[in-house]
Amino acid sequence: MERKVQNFDFVLHLYSSNPTEHACVLILQSKVSWIEKTFHKRDCVQIIPSSREPHRCLPGCQICQQLVRCCCGRLIRQHAYYASGASPSGAENIQESERWTADRHTVKSSTDSFGTINFQCGSHGYKAKFVRLSNDSKVEDILQLMIKEWHMKKPNLLISVHGGMQKFELHPRFKEAFGKGFVKAAVSTGAWIFTGGTNNGVAAHIGDAIKEYASRLTHNICIIGVAPWGIIEGRQDLIGNNVMAPYQTLLSPLSKLHVLNNLHSHFLLVDDGTVGRSGGEMNLRRELESKTSLQQFHATNDRRVPMMALILEGGPKTILTVLEYLQQSPPVPVVVCDGTGRAADLLAYVYKHTESSGLLPDGMESNVISKIKKTFTLNKSEAVHLFQTLMCCMQMKELITVLHIGPDIHQEIDVDLLKALLKGNNISPIDRLHLTLVWDRVDIAKNHIFVRGQQWLTEPLEQAMMDALIMDRVAFVKLLIENGVSMHKFLTLPRLDKLYNVKSDTNSDTLLQLIWEIKKGNIPGQNKITMIDVGLVIEYLMGGVFRSSYTKKNFKAMYKALSQSSSRPAGGTSTHPANEKNLGRVVTKNKTRHTHFIQTAQPYKPKTSNTCEVSQKTSRNDPLEADSRITRPFPYPFNDLLVWAVLTKRQKMALFFWQHGEESMAKALVATKLYRAMYQEARQSDIIDDSSEKLNKYSKEFGELAVELLDQSFKQNELMAMKLLTYELKNWSKSTCLKLAVSSRLRTFVSHTCTQMLLNDMWMGRLNMRKNAWYKVISGILFPPIIPLFDYKSKTQMSHIPQSQDDYKMTLDDKEEITCSVEGIALEAFKETFSNGDNEHSTGMRNEGKPKRVPLARRFYAFYHAPIVKFWFNALAYIAFLMLYAFVVLVKMENLPSVQEWIVIMFIFTTGVEKIREILMSEAGKLTQKLRVWFSSYLNINDTFAIITFLVGFGLRFGERDIIHDNDDKEDYIFIAGRLIYCLNIIFWFVKLVHILSVNQDAGPYVLIIGKMVSSMFFIVVIMAIILIAYGIPRKAILYPHEMPSWSLAKDVLFHPYFMIYGEIYAYEIDVLIETPGLVAYLLLLLNELLVPASYC
Repeated sequence: MERKVQNFDFVLHLYSSNPTEHACVLILQSKVSWIEKTFHKRDCVQIIPSSREPHRCLPGCQICQQLVRCCCGRLIRQHAYYASGASPSGAENIQESERWTADRHTVKSSTDSFGTINFQCGSHGYKAKFVRLSNDSKVEDILQLMIKEWHMKKPNLLISVHGGMQKFELHPRFKEAFGKGFVKAAVSTGAWIFTGGTNNGVAAHIGDAIKEYASRLTHNICIIGVAPWGIIEGRQDLIGNNVMAPYQTLLSPLSKLHVLNNLHSHFLLVDDGTVGRSGGEMNLRRELESKTSLQQFHATNDRRVPMMALILEGGPKTILTVLEYLQQSPPVPVVVCDGTGRAADLLAYVYKHTESSGLLPDGMESNVISKIKKTFTLNKSEAVHLFQTLMCCMQMKELITVLHIGPDIHQEIDVDLLKALLKGNNISPIDRLHLTLVWDRVDIAKNHIFVRGQQWLTEPLEQAMMDALIMDRVAFVKLLIENGVSMHKFLTLPRLDKLYNVKSDTNSDTLLQLIWEIKKGNIPGQNKITMIDVGLVIEYLMGGVFRSSYTKKNFKAMYKALSQSSSRPAGGTSTHPANEKNLGRVVTKNKTRHTHFIQTAQPYKPKTSNTCEVSQKTSRNDPLEADSRITRPFPYPFNDLLVWAVLTKRQKMALFFWQHGEESMAKALVATKLYRAMYQEARQSDIIDDSSEKLNKYSKEFGELAVELLDQSFKQNELMAMKLLTYELKNWSKSTCLKLAVSSRLRTFVSHTCTQMLLNDMWMGRLNMRKNAWYKVISGILFPPIIPLFDYKSKTQMSHIPQSQDDYKMTLDDKEEITCSVEGIALEAFKETFSNGDNEHSTGMRNEGKPKRVPLARRFYAFYHAPIVKFWFNALAYIAFLMLYAFVVLVKMENLPSVQEWIVIMFIFTTGVEKIREILMSEAGKLTQKLRVWFSSYLNINDTFAIITFLVGFGLRFGERDIIHDNDDKEDYIFIAGRLIYCLNIIFWFVKLVHILSVNQDAGPYVLIIGKMVSSMFFIVVIMAIILIAYGIPRKAILYPHEMPSWSLAKDVLFHPYFMIYGEIYAYEIDVLIETPGLVAYLLLLLNELLVPASYC
């Protein structure tokens, strides 16, 4: 023992020498000191001979020390004070009738045995935590040790295993079926299993089941062995403070002690001061089990941890143990394994023949008593007493379940065990549902709880739904929805707020880190996440002009009112009356500021005069409109829950919510964007883990789902699929699926045939050109009379293309009247397209062979409003502008601007005005957000810099007040500076040509490749700069040792090595001594002497 303690002190001293590890050492020492102060061992200090005749020899008698045994089980010489040389108490002072007890004849001292057992058996190195503690230790301290010090997972179920202490055999079929079912039940429920801990009897069979059917790498089953310290073989090897004790499980055949089972995870070695005796640990074990079952380990509910007793084989004491469990308050259900032998078979036999009243039929009593005498070899009085105990157990027959292994190889023992627990506890259906929810056994809940005829209240089911969401039980969420839970009624603002604030292992504080970054560390106390913070995170991750509904004014006012209200609980199901108006305002539809644009257009069919009234009535009956008028803040609950699941990284739950509700394609794209943004944030973090790879994987999964959904939609209905891409998603900041796919950089989605067809149709506008479109467009621009000769699409062919209101009107026939609102047209058009539902019909509409002839005026209108025409018109005008600009900077610049220069000035000035209009008219809310979104594009930054520098040059050009004549020799440096800025400014305008060139399908990929190469070359340039500087500084220092301080030194250090890369070696600078004439003559003579001998060779 002293050797182990000294080794431990040496390790502490070794690690404490490192300052970075000193804190860890202090924590370790505090744990050790806490265990030593809290738990104790017991040593016998009063010798009471176990023989009935007191031994009255002298205290120092060697015969007594070698042969006489104390009532504690030790020999006299084995007592602790004999080793120290103290004089023991004489036997002559002991009364003959005195009885040895642990309380009176033992003393407690700090425990000297705790740490980790390293089992030395076979190829697997099993380890287990252990502690030696007194039999009167406080259960609260033991629980603190297990939960906080040993970091055991909090239990969802307690299984107390009892039975035979000696070795017994099980039938192979029973052993296999029981092992599989027991391990499955323990793993799925997260149970704590209490056993005797020794490697014999029932504890050994439990260990064999764990070894055979449980994976040590995937499941850490908590098997707690509560064993007497005095019966452990090799217990001296376990003595030491926080020791790593090697332990042999081999037992001598002659030994009466027991070894520990190596499949247990934790051991509580109860010391009552005795040696070689068992039973002293049972009171502490029952108290520990009882107190543990009454603990509220889960913050989401106040229910206790369920407990069950499992009986395999056993003796008469096992039947007494069963009765004690049944008589506890609350009673503990008992599962008896029939066919395991002795006590278990006897209990099963009596259970089978006992009537519902708890009595045996006439004539069975003598049969049972004889069976007891034969099983346990008892006399008649003992058998009668045990029979009475059995009948007391049968009085609570409903708490007993007999487990019989039948011939069915597919028998689910785990289901039978858990069913017995539910039946035995006699609990309500909602409590049963909660237990199966905690155990994650949806099969039991589906088959044995949600039975036909069972009446359920809404509030308990909604609370179960809340628990299922918190515990990430996807199967239970699905089951509850199938059994009548309405997510529209369930999801309230307090509940969603609670979901975001639940601590779990899945989110790992990712959401808090994002909030911290967005709000620059301005987070309220206790890390409370508000819905406003969630909205800011969503906007930050989505980017662009996306506006979350959680950050709107109406929602903020409602959230503030609910936060200040103390009359409503957080998990309530009803809406507070004082806040109904605020709830209604949140979902009230707001008219878009761009009412001139219809996101979804459909050919307007002529109807009767009340067409608009019918359309408006239809829109009022539409579920989208109906949801907006209810007094709930979440008309689309699955959308909000999907975002919650994504932000908390619950992928399975997110996939489930994607399958339910509306706008599946939009939800998949939003999840893709959120996961991708979180992946990029995780990559920029300095913390090294696999979270970024998981986020990238989740993003790809949702991206694949979006592409598959688009592909299926396109195969079913082409027009409908293309319309879905441009449909305005009011719940997603009025975005579209196409915008979401582009912002997510989902190239597979954008490159899909459906998307490309839509983009091509949008690009061509109403022009019906299949070949040489650019040639025809340029010809039409340069020679307008040929515009009426082009082919144009009909209104049917334009039905799937988003158009402005004016463009939509121009597609109608002359006789058609337009009296409906924009919203009515859009919604009615979308419904008409959906009602067609025929792929062949829609395809025929799209490929209509001979459209009606378009009037002449509409042909010109359609031509000049086509995007491709606008592009080429702007491209040609821009090329003309560059030609004029190049002419201005190449020729001599006069004092007064020429006509060409004024045209360039007006072009750039109007371009600047247009850029300001783009910023102000963008969809972003605040001006700062408008600027942030606008400057996120490199092209906009280039244009801004080009316009600002041009205006600076324009101001310098007119900076000199006195006009200088041509014949004056005086130079105007301000004028020259303005012209130089003109010359440099044209570079930025030529760079913009690259953007125009990127539209071409052949040149565009090269532009993208070059852009990526330039960004990738940054680090190469840094490496080259380091090499150039490393060479340039010593070169300059060696060649020019007498240089004075000047900025030209930096130029020479950098420029000379740079130009030397291209072959300029500065030969005239290499020999700095060439100016010395005498040295030159000497070198020439030396060279002549060397060349003369060479001429004779």
